[in-house]
Amino acid sequence: MAAIELDVLERRYGERVALAGVSVRVERGQTLAVLGANGAGKTTLLQVLAGLLRPHGGRAVVLGAELPAERWKLPGRVGYLGHEPLLYRELSARENLRYHARLHGVEGARVEVVLAAVGMERRADDPVRELSRGMVQRVAVARAVLHEPELLLLDEPRANLDPAGAEQLEPLIGKPSGRTRVLVSHDVRGAQAEADIVLRLEQGRPAPEGQEAYA
Repeated sequence: MAAIELDVLERRYGERVALAGVSVRVERGQTLAVLGANGAGKTTLLQVLAGLLRPHGGRAVVLGAELPAERWKLPGRVGYLGHEPLLYRELSARENLRYHARLHGVEGARVEVVLAAVGMERRADDPVRELSRGMVQRVAVARAVLHEPELLLLDEPRANLDPAGAEQLEPLIGKPSGRTRVLVSHDVRGAQAEADIVLRLEQGRPAPEGQEAYA
């Protein structure tokens, strides 16, 4: 069974069409890169796959769950890293991760493992509001992988990271993780290099074959 199957997927915001005619199949362990200009529908697609937005037409199956009817099957199996870090600013990195660990029924020891993996042991008890953007991104990555999801949905996962920081996170969110990934990136060449499949969107629709996607 494929990890993701989309067949002429549609999503609207009122009268505005955000996605239309999107069809793609992603096998388990593969990486799908989603490219396109700002407003092309990339983030909307990720949110549909995460079960955060309801599709309005076509068919969407994620990890065997038909959306939206079987959305309840996805929590705990999908790791979502969006533009917003989804962290409580007044809590520390460690407190945020402990909270998410409880939500997913994850052992507390896992929190310390991921804090070490993202290089945040020394600042783990500082409030998120006091952390730099790069550090916040590290904690957001830790949150996304805390429960060891089967599928990673990544919207600009290396944003705000210096080269050393991006390299440190590769085992968690990069190709070496071995997880199925959907990757939205403005780094067109980089995304193409690590992708098994490339989906180019233009105003919510798949771009014509051979047309370049500009991020």
